[in-house]
Amino acid sequence: MNRNYQKELDQLLREQENKKTVPKLFLHACCAPCSSYVLEYLSDYFEITVFFYNPNISPEEEYRKRVEEIRRLIGEMSFRCPVHLEEGEYCPERFYAMAKGLEQVPEGGERCFRCYRLRMEEAASMAAKGGYDYFTTTLSISPLKNAAKINEIGEELEKIYGVAHLPSDFKKKNGYKRSVELSREHDLYRQNYCGCIFSKRP
Repeated sequence: MNRNYQKELDQLLREQENKKTVPKLFLHACCAPCSSYVLEYLSDYFEITVFFYNPNISPEEEYRKRVEEIRRLIGEMSFRCPVHLEEGEYCPERFYAMAKGLEQVPEGGERCFRCYRLRMEEAASMAAKGGYDYFTTTLSISPLKNAAKINEIGEELEKIYGVAHLPSDFKKKNGYKRSVELSREHDLYRQNYCGCIFSKRP
């Protein structure tokens, strides 16, 4: 049976509101446009640390551009609860080692799933070290990303690292549409490829 991750998140947020506390969320972010709606939505409920960790992005100039855009976005947006930014290590060698042998796999396949995990595992590990209540990723806002796989990975990592994974399918409730609107409002740079060299292929 297909799970409705948005309904699961709605239920969790209702329960959280009743507790009248502000938990800490470690949010892996892939780029500013995808983060815009997620931050608008979740900052009402969590103190958020945005974790920009994307060794898949190339070239380095593209990586730096995306870091600066998310830094600018956080500075421009208004939030009910605090939002911080933490930049992870830019080490593309880790991505290429992970992708070895999968270079010809079509977009949306096993290489992408391993890339989700590479980034989400770093986030889960950092969240555990930092004593966070939850971790999750902005990746599920994209219509091109597999939300079921993202949540499956998140639940596996929850068991390994002991930090609760926040279920998500951020494209629901017009989340993707809202991210496009916020990108226009903040004049955000919207890249035309996922980030890795393989996603640039025709």
